[in-house]
Amino acid sequence: MNATEKYNDWCKKVKDKALKAQIAAMKNDSKAIENAFYKDLEFGTGGLRGEIGAGTNCLNVLTIAKVTQGIAERMKKCGQTKVAVSCDSRINSDLFKEKVACVMAANGIHAVVTRALMPTPFLSFLTREVKADIGIMITASHNPAKYNGYKVYGADGCQLTDEPAKEMIGYIQQIDPFTVETDSFAHYVKKGLIEYASDEITENFLKNVQAQSLGSAEGLKVAYTPLNGAGYELVPEILRRVGVRKIDVVPEQSKPDGNFTTCSYPNPEKAEALKLGLAVAEKNESDILIATDPDADRIGTAVRHKGQYRLMTGNEIGVLLTDFIFAQRRANGTLPENPVMVTTIVSTELAGKIAEKYGAKCPRVLTGFKYIGGIIGGLEQKGEENRFVIGFEESYGYLSGSYVRDKDAVVASMLVAEMTAYYLKQGKTLVDRIEEIYAEYGTYEHKLKSYEYPGAEGNAKMQKLLSDLRANLPAVLGDSKVVRHVDYLTQTEEDLPKANVLLLKAENGSSLIIRPSGTEPLIKLYLTAASTTEENKKIFEKIQQQIDSIFA
Repeated sequence: MNATEKYNDWCKKVKDKALKAQIAAMKNDSKAIENAFYKDLEFGTGGLRGEIGAGTNCLNVLTIAKVTQGIAERMKKCGQTKVAVSCDSRINSDLFKEKVACVMAANGIHAVVTRALMPTPFLSFLTREVKADIGIMITASHNPAKYNGYKVYGADGCQLTDEPAKEMIGYIQQIDPFTVETDSFAHYVKKGLIEYASDEITENFLKNVQAQSLGSAEGLKVAYTPLNGAGYELVPEILRRVGVRKIDVVPEQSKPDGNFTTCSYPNPEKAEALKLGLAVAEKNESDILIATDPDADRIGTAVRHKGQYRLMTGNEIGVLLTDFIFAQRRANGTLPENPVMVTTIVSTELAGKIAEKYGAKCPRVLTGFKYIGGIIGGLEQKGEENRFVIGFEESYGYLSGSYVRDKDAVVASMLVAEMTAYYLKQGKTLVDRIEEIYAEYGTYEHKLKSYEYPGAEGNAKMQKLLSDLRANLPAVLGDSKVVRHVDYLTQTEEDLPKANVLLLKAENGSSLIIRPSGTEPLIKLYLTAASTTEENKKIFEKIQQQIDSIFA
């Protein structure tokens, strides 16, 4: 069916009052109908994600029911009987969490659900802890308020990788959401098909996080914002446990609120998301500002340095953590033989150069923490998971330890606090330390540029741009000759799954990686320069002009 036919079908069949009103409001808006119904939501690097509202291309109780019934069908075919379910603070997250649990229970699948909202890494931990066959997290991570999403995890606590996700989609596509029927949530709780996760599991999670501690953050002054999300309890708790003396939480952002009224884009990568946090930090002269995104799997930081606050990039924190963790673990005798550090192909190469000094293997994987989780899982299968030291993405996601298979802002907050306190005792800040690293290895600088292509029309334009680029690959990057092209759809040099990613490496050491987002209507471009600060600025200006001429 085309978009109009799907719309008409929903007009006839939808019973939910809220959805009926939204469908009626589209009646004379052909563009709104096209955008809401031109496709079904698809799994990407972060699972299923879309705008909240009516339509096959949006998140609502019907699309949640469709996806969940498809997963349930696959689970039954595989003899699987248990699922773990949680959610963050987003609009309708509680409603969607209960819908997932009810659909599973209606299929005879036992659902363990969190009573309150929890961080995404906790869902990974819960899945492993209760020995669930599948884990489901309702979250849209750091996206604006109009989005929600649905992440699916395997029994190992790792997000589904490409092949299992494709298999899952095959089941989902066969489901008519209007045929999915359930009883009430309370009914299934009474029958014992739905149960709440115990407080003991939360405590076990915190103990596993604290087991990654490398000292103490005693005396540190921290400003913290959960950005109205799921980190609001566990992050302050773990900071207290490692000795943080003073935690000042941004009052307007301290409690869950899916409307994100003080921060339209709750992404700790963005300076504007940290505006209120910086005000609190400045008022209290905090040593560091820590911000976690709505599902508490990413962390942003700003460091007090010479009386001013310097925002640290995701790559810089990844480099600093790699440097700190390897050095501290060697010093305390806990660094394993043949250690492993994992990053993605779009993350800085500098962290690998540091880890290699400690004899580490440093595989680089595709974008998406599920691929880092896959490396940990492969080690676990050989009984060698303790070789894993740290994994990170440039997009502000970090993990130390193998207790979960996803990035974790709870452990990252703890380690960043300890690292900050460690250097302060030496009279240094994190800015001082990163500058020492640059002095040793060279000034690696990175920029991320995104171009947005919303709706059906935008999607078509985005696909054409990428197709045209492949047909006419640039011979220069900025004003430097391109010496290496890699198309990850066809490359055979590295043992990686096929991916819609292009890499251009230039003679002067600069590089450009181009990929469409797996969860948003964006083309993302990752720029790298590795010369002097002054020269890097010129390189970035030239590359920016070039990519604007193609994508703007």
